[in-house]
Amino acid sequence: MRAGFLLGEVGNGLRRNASMVVSVVLVTMVSLFFLGIGLLSQAQVSTAQGYWYDKVQVSIFLCTPDATEVASCADGAVTEQQRQQIAADLDGLSPLVTEYFYESNEQAYDRFREQFRNSPVLDSIPQEAIPESFRVNLSDPSKYEVIRAAFEQAPGVESVEDQREVVDRLFAFLRVLSLGALALAVAMVVCAVLLISTTIRMTAWTRRRETAIKRMVGASSFSIHLPFILETVIATLVGAALAVGLLWATVRYGITGFLSELLAGESGLISLVGERDLWLITPFLVGGALLLAVVTSWLALHRHVRV
Repeated sequence: MRAGFLLGEVGNGLRRNASMVVSVVLVTMVSLFFLGIGLLSQAQVSTAQGYWYDKVQVSIFLCTPDATEVASCADGAVTEQQRQQIAADLDGLSPLVTEYFYESNEQAYDRFREQFRNSPVLDSIPQEAIPESFRVNLSDPSKYEVIRAAFEQAPGVESVEDQREVVDRLFAFLRVLSLGALALAVAMVVCAVLLISTTIRMTAWTRRRETAIKRMVGASSFSIHLPFILETVIATLVGAALAVGLLWATVRYGITGFLSELLAGESGLISLVGERDLWLITPFLVGGALLLAVVTSWLALHRHVRV
């Protein structure tokens, strides 16, 4: 089949079925956009998890006057001697303990009031109910159990908590959201497959006379199927290009622009996905969309346009 004739036939097909082509473009764009969002969300969770795991601390909460039900707090609030012993024990756990700092009751209460300043029960919690603590940074956060075993029953210690447990719950929630985006993307891909298949069948039906003439003159199955497949591929490529453009705008202006400035603290550093992560997944998005379009259109034609 001559290239000029083939291209002319494809162009005529695109013009005659413009509404269906636009439908394929839009559903491809939406499907790939949500798929890209889901993949970027997974990448963001992994990136943020590695970033924050290096910064989580182990909190050693000291006894308050009201914590007498805890065995290590039976004598009441922590004493100065007990504080000094805990600090000495932390010094002895180097290099696992990279650094630690003491947070007094006043400091802890001020931080508590700042974090929960909009809570209606804020004024009902007395200052003495907020425990003082040691905040401990570890060279290997996975070895939290070493700190727990060393201090959990120590005199003057009410409890030992690992912030990673809180971070894990947060990341579990974020994973659910990203998996939800992926599930929505899968549903949209199924819609795209059904739409492409239906579009091919309707297009083939409207051009059944041309197909019959081609059969009569001895055209091969491949030459009959090829214009339909190329029309689908072109519509899919346009949809994929629009989806990548939307993803780029989301990353460029929404994440690395607005969100990074919003979340950056005084240190000015926070780990977010960027354009590099988008370009890494782009070949898989476009390649997968093209493969899906070719396979779906070929199967639909094989079933409904027989030679």
